[in-house]
Amino acid sequence: MPGLARSEWYDLTRDMNWKLSYVEEDQAWPEELSNSFGVPADSWWTWDEPYKITYSEYVHNQVGKDAGVFSVNNVVGRSRLFDELDPGWKAAITAHYGAIPIGEYLAGIGEARMGRFGRAAAWRNMATFGCLDETRHGQLQTYFPHQLLAKEPRLDWAHKTFHTNEWGAIAARSLFDDMFTANDAVSTAIQLTFTFETGFTNLQFLGMAADAMKVGDIDFGALISSIQTDEARHAQQGEPTIKMLVENGKKDVAQKLVDHMFWRTWKVFSLLTGLSMDYYTPLEHRSHSFKEFMDEFIIKQFLDQFRDFGLEKPWYWDEHFTTELNWLHHAYHLGVYFWRPTVWWNPDAGVSPEERDWLEEKYPGWNDTFGKYWDVLGSNVRKGKPELTLPETFPMVCNMCHIPVCTPAGYVTGHLKSPAPLVHDLDGRRYTFCSEPCKWVFEQSSDRFKGHLGIVDRFLGGLIQPPTMEGALAYMGLSPEEMGQDATNFDWAFAGSPSKLAA
Repeated sequence: MPGLARSEWYDLTRDMNWKLSYVEEDQAWPEELSNSFGVPADSWWTWDEPYKITYSEYVHNQVGKDAGVFSVNNVVGRSRLFDELDPGWKAAITAHYGAIPIGEYLAGIGEARMGRFGRAAAWRNMATFGCLDETRHGQLQTYFPHQLLAKEPRLDWAHKTFHTNEWGAIAARSLFDDMFTANDAVSTAIQLTFTFETGFTNLQFLGMAADAMKVGDIDFGALISSIQTDEARHAQQGEPTIKMLVENGKKDVAQKLVDHMFWRTWKVFSLLTGLSMDYYTPLEHRSHSFKEFMDEFIIKQFLDQFRDFGLEKPWYWDEHFTTELNWLHHAYHLGVYFWRPTVWWNPDAGVSPEERDWLEEKYPGWNDTFGKYWDVLGSNVRKGKPELTLPETFPMVCNMCHIPVCTPAGYVTGHLKSPAPLVHDLDGRRYTFCSEPCKWVFEQSSDRFKGHLGIVDRFLGGLIQPPTMEGALAYMGLSPEEMGQDATNFDWAFAGSPSKLAA
């Protein structure tokens, strides 16, 4: 075979399908793991991936990428580059490292499931490469922060987070388990590779890599760029899978899968990336706001892909999604800062006078809404009462996305009609939701989600002892040394002219 031209043997090796005779099809591809959604087996055999690669080509490319990224890491590890990074940027990468690496390993499970239970040989071939990719991503993103533990012990959360009951870990696990580990192969292709990777992580990694280079974090920039090139390839498994469903009269199936996971992903994406872009990235290095980023790469480009495949934009797109772009991540940022002892990074307030001017420019009305809350926090700091910037209780948490409910902020900013959260009673239990789409996702698949206990459910149910803030922090796995603190020691509260510092 090495003597043959690639074109003479490649299609045979990547797309070798055959009919089974020794077992029934539903035994080899059980619905729970494979789920054809009624599309005949012969139709799945026409599945065709847009990006084609051989194993030898794959290995050659990966070796080159690893050589490049590890050489950068070795040089940076012997320098003071990390020590000199802006505190806000350190917050961004510490949050990222805690939230993402183990999730990458979990994505490898989803790829492995498609590699075994995908409905076509070409698909299984591509998913095998995807499994190798995700394993690599998990390894890289645990190795790189491990090298920095002597400089920032909180980077241990790159491995620790998913093994704790910290509230952000609960939210991330709920999302990733739903998408990666508890899903059938067809749903995984559409929800992981199309909705999550093509729609969000691909774009996030592009943006974060560019910002990292501007900030001077060449280590993180090289890492994220290397990962993104893998994502861009295996993320393309979703496209032919959607086409297969649509061509076989299953457009409604594809639409529902996209609608569900787009919303679930948006909530976590807003929490992690929204804060990093608009508050943690140093002002002089912000090339665009989070909303501008979403407008360009999600609303314009990703929406075009919906239409190209014959799908419609999700029903909640205009009334809920595009509206939340104006306020949700600002509310999340305020909440994370106030409840900073419950996270593993040091939140940067990002509200100096110059930063407030930038926020007002990008989000007109910010000063008269969110700015008023920061006025109170800053005043308490200047009065020598920083304890008033810390919580005594826990917020209400959504039973779908498992992120604190922020509807009052949406109401105050004029984007919601009511500050009250939504509720749904099922089997003698009341569930609470932050939004109509979260409630809708739950109701559409209640058997999948009911019974889960969020962090506040566990607190009220007596699972957290002692039932105090200190007991809850211990339950979440946060030692006093790991609890988040103000990233700049409240420098933001004392910045600006005397008139701006009036109590």
